[in-house]
Amino acid sequence: MTTTAEVSGSRLGRLLRSTAGIAIAMAVMNVGTYAFQMVAARMLGPSQYGAVASMMALLMVLSVVQLGLQATAARRISAEPDDVGAIEHTVLLTTWRAAGILGILAVGASPAVWQLLRLDGLAPAILLGLCVIPITVMGGQAGVLQGERRWLPLSLVYLCAGVPRFVLGGAFMLVSPTETSAMLGVFVASWVPVAVGSWALRHRPDDDIDHHDTHVRRDVLRETLGSSVALLAFVALSNLDVVVARSMLDEHDAGLYAGGLIVTKAVLFLPQFAVVILFPSMSTAHESRSAVLKGLAFLTGLGVAGSAATYLLSSLALVFIGGDDYAAVQDKLWLFAVLGGLLSVLQLLVYAGLAKRGRATKYLIAAGVVALVGVGSTADSVTALAVTVAVVDGSVVALLAVLQMFRHRRENTPAA
Repeated sequence: MTTTAEVSGSRLGRLLRSTAGIAIAMAVMNVGTYAFQMVAARMLGPSQYGAVASMMALLMVLSVVQLGLQATAARRISAEPDDVGAIEHTVLLTTWRAAGILGILAVGASPAVWQLLRLDGLAPAILLGLCVIPITVMGGQAGVLQGERRWLPLSLVYLCAGVPRFVLGGAFMLVSPTETSAMLGVFVASWVPVAVGSWALRHRPDDDIDHHDTHVRRDVLRETLGSSVALLAFVALSNLDVVVARSMLDEHDAGLYAGGLIVTKAVLFLPQFAVVILFPSMSTAHESRSAVLKGLAFLTGLGVAGSAATYLLSSLALVFIGGDDYAAVQDKLWLFAVLGGLLSVLQLLVYAGLAKRGRATKYLIAAGVVALVGVGSTADSVTALAVTVAVVDGSVVALLAVLQMFRHRRENTPAA
């Protein structure tokens, strides 16, 4: 007789094997990540939490190599499905080497990080550098699973990237509420998704692999570096406005702007699963145009809905970002939701460019970064800065959309 637990387990397994499972897993991952930061803020207090928050922000910047590896692996496997074994071997070999080199560099820079972030000691900075290794490895593993469209193990990897950080990080801080304990928890938790990814990728015996030569491995590394640069530019474009606000506005207005950006990040992160699901299709010639159009329609609709909901339910959104202390920005929260919608569309177009190895993508985003810093520095109010950022983001979105249209037209033009 089938028990209720077996039926529930079967349903959960089917859900995680579907694309809906990716959406749920990524949502849980984001919730786990934010829950860790909320627990750290309460257990460590403002001073030590400020140090942890700054280290997590730096870790996000260092994670662009992880994202570059994931994009490279997923694109290559999707574009060359008959050569999966050799590509997987090459990508994973490159991943471990890149993780080791990046980890050594990050640990070597730990004394500078210690001084720059004014940490209590060297240990947290060393742990930050060591965290780079498993996080980078996870990127290569996730890219292989994404390219093969193995949604169940990929869902498990994402789940294990968020939940253990909250559980283990909270447990370490419960024993010793220090920034060192917090980073030790993050470091240990970062190996959990790597263990899951290694288990999922254990299936391919070495004797079935046609090993790639040095030229192909170098090409994978070049593509990874190019993708990482483009993604680093996107991270800068989506995060530097808060730095501009801190520099150009008074302390109160800068705080209001930072509070509004909570809405921006919520609208940006909510549909991230769409990029993960659509990227393999964007990397294949016969599916690319359809995948990009579907993604643009979905993300645009979601952005409009989110902006409208924020406008109509601004009082509820105000509770979400921090309550009455941010009341002065309540009537502008819909504008921050617009920023999140623009960034979600921009993220899709960035990955669409990476799917075609487009070199112009990173230059357009870099130009957007320069424009944001230059023009944003002239803003003298929260509204002026938010409008400026929206214009810059919208302009980059329009340029990338036109560029993508020309790419598809060129692909569909018969060769002479």
